[in-house]
Amino acid sequence: MSHDHPSGRRSFLRTVGVGVGMGAAVVGFDAGSRAWATQAVGAGAAPNDALPHLDGTLLTDPAALAPYADDFGHLVTGRTPRAVLLPGSVADICKMIRYCGPRGIDVAPRGQGHQCFGQAQVEAGLVIDMGPLAGIVVDPVRRTVEVQAGAVWSAVLDACLGHGLTPPVFTDYIELSVGGTLSAGGLGGAAQHHGAQVDTVLELDVVTGTGELVTCSATRHAELFDSARAGLGQVGVITRAVLEVVPARAHVRKYTLTYAEVSALTAAQRRVVRDGRFDWLEGAAAALPGGGGWQFQLEGAVYYDAVAPDDDAVIGDLGFQGTAEIEEFDYRGFVDDLAPAVAYLKSTGEWYDPHPWYDMLLPDAATDEYVAATMAGLSVGDIGPSGVVLLYPIPTGGLRTPLLRRPEGELVFLFAVLRTAAPDPGALPAAVMQEGNRELYLKAQAFGGTIYPVDSIPMSAADWRVQYGDRWDAFRAAKRRFDPHGVLTPGQGIFRETVS
Repeated sequence: MSHDHPSGRRSFLRTVGVGVGMGAAVVGFDAGSRAWATQAVGAGAAPNDALPHLDGTLLTDPAALAPYADDFGHLVTGRTPRAVLLPGSVADICKMIRYCGPRGIDVAPRGQGHQCFGQAQVEAGLVIDMGPLAGIVVDPVRRTVEVQAGAVWSAVLDACLGHGLTPPVFTDYIELSVGGTLSAGGLGGAAQHHGAQVDTVLELDVVTGTGELVTCSATRHAELFDSARAGLGQVGVITRAVLEVVPARAHVRKYTLTYAEVSALTAAQRRVVRDGRFDWLEGAAAALPGGGGWQFQLEGAVYYDAVAPDDDAVIGDLGFQGTAEIEEFDYRGFVDDLAPAVAYLKSTGEWYDPHPWYDMLLPDAATDEYVAATMAGLSVGDIGPSGVVLLYPIPTGGLRTPLLRRPEGELVFLFAVLRTAAPDPGALPAAVMQEGNRELYLKAQAFGGTIYPVDSIPMSAADWRVQYGDRWDAFRAAKRRFDPHGVLTPGQGIFRETVS
């Protein structure tokens, strides 16, 4: 496997050598300066703090480290790592965590860097770039796919489609790493039928905070399995996952239906999520022309092979306004239908603006009132020119992963205000958007809402305890057991005072 990295990378072994003879030099961690340093070694002497032999590469050059001090959110800066590991093997990850843990060196795995609030950043620590570990093996007989954590979901999709199969659940954007979404949860429009991506996991390989590689599942090392899935990197680094796959259909018909009120949208969504007529179901808010408020859209899709769905049978009873928008896709094109929009945003530069995102799971009973009040108080300027608002229901029966926290009840709604802070004069600053996120969060928390943790909501230690509720003590115990040095993924701020 190959991976494209900055041209200035240097092989650790080529740079420092493996011998310990006269005049040899090694790289080690200086506890006094808390920096990686080259140390001279005399004849016959063994360095006390030399790094282990690695199959991959350790980046220490400031220019190579700079990208790892930033992420998709562009909200947290200054957390520059001292080194970045490009692992040549899972053994490299084990060795480096064993090295870092006793020395109190923070460690964070990083996939595609799509976090919004510095979650995969570490100040003066070690970032593990999971990208080089991207192997994918499909087993069409068992209907499983074995994936290394650095693989992106688009590559997994392509590998599976070669066998007529597909993962059952995708996030809207599929250029994310498998390890990254499994650490957060992985929600999308097919979650109504299959749960989150973490609920489709059969087995994981996890390197714990002691550097031990453990294979775990629901029946084998179950505590680790339940603490790593949606565990935000707190108990270990996911390096491999075995996932369920299902037969892929050839075609997709997508329907977009418009409603004037939040309550009309959610009434239609509740109806269709309970009868299961759509294979994929989401929803959104769109600005009315002229800035006069919002309209609301149900987005539903039916997968099929030879026989197309009867449109009237699918949407005729859903009471929408105007004319339905109906689109046809091949299956892959539908799963990756954000690609043209992403390409456009990259071409304009908006993709690289700050992203103060707000993501919540709301209890069904409170959704209509809360979302209506929130949207009445938001303008296009409050979410940014390329901001997006999502709203769709998920039955809780499929959300079986303990650490993917969700409100009580049979149905919850994902409500996401995905803001973009444009750098234009007069535009709302990112910091003000984050203050707004915090206010919205506290209102939702008061009636049992939980964050979907891909956001940029400032959280206190008390907030994290509320988030995990009756799972808090078990999660904290797992942290102490599997990360006894407390070095893994500090950017999440869960077991520290605050996220800043």
